[in-house]
Formats: sequence, C-alpha cells, structure tokens
Amino acid sequence: MTEENQEYKKEIIESFTALFTTFGKADGDIFNDHELKKKAKEFAESASASANSLVDRLKEDDVKEKFRDVGKAAEQFGKSVADCFKNEKK
Repeated sequence: MTEENQEYKKEIIESFTALFTTFGKADGDIFNDHELKKKAKEFAESASASANSLVDRLKEDDVKEKFRDVGKAAEQFGKSVADCFKNEKK
C-alpha cells in the first residue's frame, strides 16, 4: 500500500473518531451524562480499531451514500437547533 493511501486511511479514521468523540461529548454535556460521553468515546475507539475494514467499506457506493445521508441529517439537525434559538431571541 502506498504512503499516500496510508495517509488517506489515517485521515479517515481520525476524522471518524473525532466525529463520534465530539458528538458524544456534546450530547453528554447537553444532557449532563458522563456515561453517555464514555459510551460514545468507547464506540469511536472501537471503530478506529477496525480501521482497515472501515476504510474498505467507505469505498463502496452504498456506504458513501449512507454517510452523505448522515451528514445531511446532522446538518439539518444543527440548522433546526440554531433556528430554535433564533426564534427564542425574537
């Protein structure tokens, strides 16, 4: 495997781990739930440990589409929360 491919895999895994770690921490902070933060961190670390199979699956078109859907849902959720706060300020 080329050095470029190795770097690509490393970036994907780091990004995936950061996504779930950040999400879990935010949820844990919002709901003031230490256990939720802990479980999200464990999940992120587990996914990171499965790096090769994760990266291989990301090459599949149906998996790419599912991640796009997740991204769209996260974006919509963020907009909804922001809109909620905008409406409260008015």
